[in-house]
Amino acid sequence: MTLLLTIIILALIFDYINGFHDAANSIATVVSTKVLTPLQAVAWAAAFNFVAFFIFKDHSVANTIGKTVTPSYITLEVIFSGLVAAIVWNLLTWWWGIPSSSSHTLIGGFSGAALANAYFYMDSPILLEVIDFEKISKTILFIFLAPLIGGVISLFITLNTMSRSFIKKTGIIILSTLLTLLAFDHFEDKKMKEVTKKIYLSQNPTSDWNEISSEVEPLLLQIDNLGPEIVSQRISSIIEIDQKKLEGGLSTSSNRPIEIGIVVCSLIFILGFFFTQHLSKPSSRKSSNLFKRLQLLSSAIFSVGHGGNDAQKVMGIITAAMIAGCQISDFSQMPSWVPLACYLAIGLGTLSGGWKIIKTMGSKITKVSPLEGVCAETSGAITLFMTEQMGIPVSTTHTITGSIIGVGATKRLSAVRWGVTLQLIWAWIITIPISALLASLVLLICKNF
Repeated sequence: MTLLLTIIILALIFDYINGFHDAANSIATVVSTKVLTPLQAVAWAAAFNFVAFFIFKDHSVANTIGKTVTPSYITLEVIFSGLVAAIVWNLLTWWWGIPSSSSHTLIGGFSGAALANAYFYMDSPILLEVIDFEKISKTILFIFLAPLIGGVISLFITLNTMSRSFIKKTGIIILSTLLTLLAFDHFEDKKMKEVTKKIYLSQNPTSDWNEISSEVEPLLLQIDNLGPEIVSQRISSIIEIDQKKLEGGLSTSSNRPIEIGIVVCSLIFILGFFFTQHLSKPSSRKSSNLFKRLQLLSSAIFSVGHGGNDAQKVMGIITAAMIAGCQISDFSQMPSWVPLACYLAIGLGTLSGGWKIIKTMGSKITKVSPLEGVCAETSGAITLFMTEQMGIPVSTTHTITGSIIGVGATKRLSAVRWGVTLQLIWAWIITIPISALLASLVLLICKNF
């Protein structure tokens, strides 16, 4: 029990460090464009880190992180070693001002400790069975895809924003909003099918889901019209399933708050463009003031995405530790205090700031204007929200870096300081293996001393 409590405390400390280590991701552009002072910026970002607690309820990223290692190879010593290694590497990169990924540090540490434990201390270990390579491969793939996606979206948003035609800009915003809503509807449908299947099979392990899915799935599509309560009642009248548990699962899978937020943000952008181009005499000063105000919105959205993505990673580790410590038996039994504690920890960490990394992110990659800051943060937020829906633990650092590069590339490719960018990419590549080696070393020390 003492070791479990130590792990929970270390996990929250890591979450806190993650907050000030990654504070630059959501506030670097706001500070560099002088929209907010550093103190105002960290308070703003910290507040919206915690707002994510009320938005993200399905915890798909936490589930992915916790199941990176095969359950039979997870021990409290493995989790402890992974956390210690992740904290050490995070502090070192923060001190050197390197915007490495806290997410990949945690995954590398967790996986490295599990592999070392299996190799040195378990009889005839099959190392390929220790790690869930499907989850690990997706995580590694998105080391490169997340900044690329962020950069492409950022390039598209910047070019559209710079257009002088209000009708063209508005048309593209409306079309993009509709496509985004369709994507989130698809993610919602997929999550609801998965949660229904999981609950049903947990009660009826010998049943064939494919035989009854054709009756259930049409009802799930009516969730927006009927609500979780009515849908769960109708499904429970067809198949043998726990109605209350299903209702709770469907409620947490709903994307309605996110979809409302997408529509509201799109309307704010359209109204802002309409005001500066049609309700007042256009001028560069008014345009600059508009984007300074919009940057408050875009940085807030990115901070919500940052909180929702990164706090879940620690939630996954704490829940895995509680399962290994025999306090709970499944991820669905995660205590309600775990999300609350994790979101508070990352918010407090962001409030502490991360000034060394802010300098790198805010000015060394490319010089950023308020317009470009809005575009970079908006594209970064879209990428984070999308990957969270897919349960892929991406790096907010990688995402915003790619978005800033995309913004810089709209001016000319030489506007991006590629030397600094290549150094950042090398830091990203070495994070997982170094964290894994550190965790292995910590585990060996723990086992021997």
